[in-house]
Amino acid sequence: MDQKLLIASSPFLRETDTVPSVMWNVVVALTPAVIMANYFFGSQAAFVMALAVASALAAELACLWLRKKPLAHALDGSAAVTGLLLAMLLPASAPWYCPVVGSAFAVAIAKHCFGGLGHNVWNPALAGRIFLQFSYPVKISLSQWPVPRLLFGGAETYGVDALTQPSPLFKEAVSAYDPLDLFLGNGVTGCLGETCKLALLVGGLYLIARRCVDWRVPLIYIATVFALIAVLPASEPADPSAAPLPWWINNPLYHVLSGALFLGAFFMATDMATTPVTRAGRMIFAAGCGVLVAVIRLYGGYPEGVAFSIVIMNTTTPLIDRWVRPRIYGSKTRKPAPRTV
Repeated sequence: MDQKLLIASSPFLRETDTVPSVMWNVVVALTPAVIMANYFFGSQAAFVMALAVASALAAELACLWLRKKPLAHALDGSAAVTGLLLAMLLPASAPWYCPVVGSAFAVAIAKHCFGGLGHNVWNPALAGRIFLQFSYPVKISLSQWPVPRLLFGGAETYGVDALTQPSPLFKEAVSAYDPLDLFLGNGVTGCLGETCKLALLVGGLYLIARRCVDWRVPLIYIATVFALIAVLPASEPADPSAAPLPWWINNPLYHVLSGALFLGAFFMATDMATTPVTRAGRMIFAAGCGVLVAVIRLYGGYPEGVAFSIVIMNTTTPLIDRWVRPRIYGSKTRKPAPRTV
């Protein structure tokens, strides 16, 4: 019988977590948010999620077959997580081709074109969402969303055929949401994963308890946004006759509880494949994401900045890993960066 002799130097570290266990833990952590999204937006939310996950799995199988890789790798949960996260970044009113095209782009282009799981530069779900934003801006507009069902009773009309409402971060909105409603998702418009922050917080704490994510990343990310929104002045309209900025534009609590900040902080900025490997590197990464979100929301023409912030910082991950290196085992100094000629 042929045996393979492996020669390596100590220390030997054993890790019980596997790719499937981490990925399916993410699915479990997203379950509360999935349940709340289906409650708020009805069957259309389930339809968008099912299309996104099915398209991601189909694209995964096709890419594995083309690359002559074992098709069983499609069962590791990474494609399902990509599809589900993409769906959580879409409104319930998204037409059927948006989750299909977005998932196919996320898996085939953002993931497999770079070598597959662990080799991708950007978070696939976010790359797919940004691709859809530029390809179908009207269909997934950030200014108008389907009306969700109320959390505490009420028989108001809701769903994709109901009257639409502006996003909580839409600067031209004439009214704002109550912070408690934002936290619970009560009557709050937005993408499927932007409504109930309580559900996302429960899922994020589950991932932290399971040691699937570094708790410092969401904490620093959210805290940076909170601090910068509180201290940075918002840009005033260039036209004096334009409507004044809403009162909440410099309210840090409102910004923290609005948009996809919780979803991005707990489920995307913590992606192992596209974030730095060291603790210090991850802290720099999280702070950079927070800075970009605050700048985009205060000074950009786009009301939300979570997707762009994480993708931009994904691009800087190799540089962060290069200059923030762990100590050599047994030494008191950090490993120097290699010299370039």
